[in-house]
Amino acid sequence: MVSMSGIESLAGRVRPGIRAVCVVALLQLLGGCASLVSSAAGGLTDNLSSAILDSEDLELVRDGAPAYLLLMDGMLEGSPRDAGLLAAAAKLNSAYASAFVEESARARRLHDKALNMAERSVCARIPSGCGLRTMAFKQFQSWVAERKARDVPLLYGLGSTWAGWMQVHSDDFNAVAELARVRLLMERLVALDETYDNGGAHLYLGVFDTLFPPAMGGRPDAGRAHFERADAIAGGRSLLVRVMEAENYARLVFDRELHDQLLNSVIEAEPKAPGLTLTNIVAQKRARQLLDTADEYF
Repeated sequence: MVSMSGIESLAGRVRPGIRAVCVVALLQLLGGCASLVSSAAGGLTDNLSSAILDSEDLELVRDGAPAYLLLMDGMLEGSPRDAGLLAAAAKLNSAYASAFVEESARARRLHDKALNMAERSVCARIPSGCGLRTMAFKQFQSWVAERKARDVPLLYGLGSTWAGWMQVHSDDFNAVAELARVRLLMERLVALDETYDNGGAHLYLGVFDTLFPPAMGGRPDAGRAHFERADAIAGGRSLLVRVMEAENYARLVFDRELHDQLLNSVIEAEPKAPGLTLTNIVAQKRARQLLDTADEYF
């Protein structure tokens, strides 16, 4: 059981890890929305998806993202019960808020909106999935255990949106208590298809396991294993995985050698990779920041 002091420290630890995952999610979602718009516009934006993911200008993508939020809202006005649109809008709002919104009240509004959409999406597709946040935990466990491979995108969308919501409510004991449900979703995802989204479920589990030191219930060694598995699944092409291992694992266990080794390997790597260029540039920027503050931390 995590103490109240542990809950307070969680607010400081959960944000960097979940936020890093959401940067990746946002970029991928913008590409996915570009494909959606392309279908609606008769091929007008066929190449926008790859252009976003292969861009080297994060600020340009950040400034352009709100247009997609408005676009999704407009599409939902015409189809408010469309499960696919609800899921896409939920993930986009969540990822954008986690990656770029600094003002806490606005971030909470966006995450609340996103989680509501994610819940509605699940309920629309699987009637037995209505009210997942409030159903008895044993019933929730059974529901998750019944999910099949075809449900992987649905589970990942709900889990990642839920994790983003926890990020901005990490000072709320009741919100933190929902971590067990999000973890269960990610563990089921790993069992069903650990390769989905370049091992994204492993990234989340790595963050969850490194929120606390062992004395407070953390499992840093298990967290490191998740980070390394995600790195292997991505074939070493996703530099953000190593940055997260350095920031969440190496700093937690005060392993300066591993910390610097991981970050230097990120900085020295070629960032350009199909579908990963922009996130790799983000990773290199964060790696330099972490190295610059290493002497103060260790």
